[in-house]
Amino acid sequence: MNKSLLNSFIKFTSAIGNLPKHFPSPFAVNPDPLCIIAINELKDYLTHQNEWQHNFGLEKGQEGTGDGKMFGVLVVRTAQNEIGYLRAFSGKIAASNHHPRFVPPVFDSLDGNSFLNSGMIELSKINRELKALEESEIINADEIILIKQKRKDHSAALSSRLFDSYSFLNISGEPKNLREIFEFNLNGNPPGGAGECAAPKLLQYAFQHQMQPLALSEFWWGESLRSDQLIHGNCYPSCEDKCRPILEHMLKGIDVAV
Repeated sequence: MNKSLLNSFIKFTSAIGNLPKHFPSPFAVNPDPLCIIAINELKDYLTHQNEWQHNFGLEKGQEGTGDGKMFGVLVVRTAQNEIGYLRAFSGKIAASNHHPRFVPPVFDSLDGNSFLNSGMIELSKINRELKALEESEIINADEIILIKQKRKDHSAALSSRLFDSYSFLNISGEPKNLREIFEFNLNGNPPGGAGECAAPKLLQYAFQHQMQPLALSEFWWGESLRSDQLIHGNCYPSCEDKCRPILEHMLKGIDVAV
């Protein structure tokens, strides 16, 4: 295995039982026993690690607003027939998309050299131009209309390129981007944050490195949120609005338990 693979593939430190006969549905309520073992090992890591600092809202006195995250584990079999698991988090933690022992994002939206960064800089420039025109002593309505249209066109082009950059594989290596996946959902507009959840990150990494997915589960780590019915440490099915269309594509060709 290469260094990157060694960094993300985690061997169980606890004894494990039988492998599942079918890939458990990620939308099932109860996690597979192997996932529970992997989750407990990840929870232990989150409790004791000191490689990075993130305010999950679990400790009083920390700076900033508590920001809990959904974490995920994917039990896999490698091409070398080793059994272990991968770890992922939703969005970013500690202001970064990359951390040791976790798989990377499908698309790195925080890359300062990416088109997204330069596109957002240009959008800010357009907003400043618009603000200056609107605050001018002499209002030029036609120019304001042109600038607003320019902003709309730039935002649409940026969003379209971003959707194309989130491209997801399945076990056959078939890629589909967000626009293709959500073509018949939500009027073809992917929801905000689509592709940033833990489950798609895990499956993407597994397929990129010729790993066989065996079981997947996610859990909430952070201050309990009554509004979203999220309890610290509890496991939850993958989300319906952002993840189901993506996972239906990514799990095509895999024997998923009903």
